[in-house]
Amino acid sequence: MSEIKDSYKTITSPSEGFFKDRGSKFFGYAYPYTSEEELKAIIEVLKKEHHTARHHCYAYRFKQDYSVYRANDDGEPTNAAGKPILGQIDAKDLTNVAVVVVRYFGGTKLGVGGMMNAYKTAALEALNNAEIIECTIDEEFEISFGYPEMNTVMRFIKDLGVDIVSQKMEMDCKIIFSIRKKEVQKAQDKFTGLKNIYIKQI
Repeated sequence: MSEIKDSYKTITSPSEGFFKDRGSKFFGYAYPYTSEEELKAIIEVLKKEHHTARHHCYAYRFKQDYSVYRANDDGEPTNAAGKPILGQIDAKDLTNVAVVVVRYFGGTKLGVGGMMNAYKTAALEALNNAEIIECTIDEEFEISFGYPEMNTVMRFIKDLGVDIVSQKMEMDCKIIFSIRKKEVQKAQDKFTGLKNIYIKQI
């Protein structure tokens, strides 16, 4: 049975990198990223800033399970730009990240191999300058119970070491807590089947 993945790595803020080869300049930009709309806005800003550049190539990966990704060559030969950029995101095991590399042509053709190396290196430089953090993937649960069950519920919550998101303590009590994904079954097992205590995932 494979272990449940309940964490992911991303970057905290934008960062930049630079690479030069035979006159061509490659400016790398890495961004925390969660939607296609964000990327469109980023590229528009970069196109204004680098309005004489020939290419604005990019790649991204996002979602906590790393499932959504794209690579774009923006006019460069197929897989010469976007794929090497994505390769650097994946090499660092990152998600919710977009990297754009802006190229100024220097007058000398680099060949496909040279371009791949240049886009890869500019992307790597940008990511090397980023602060990488690891985040947990959490699930939220709601527990409903009567006031007499308060001590039992609070003891179980303490045992599980969960984070309480909100609580309402009256005759009819309700607590919402978050817990790491791989601990979900443990929480369900602890609370399920208890008299006057009801748990549901939200």
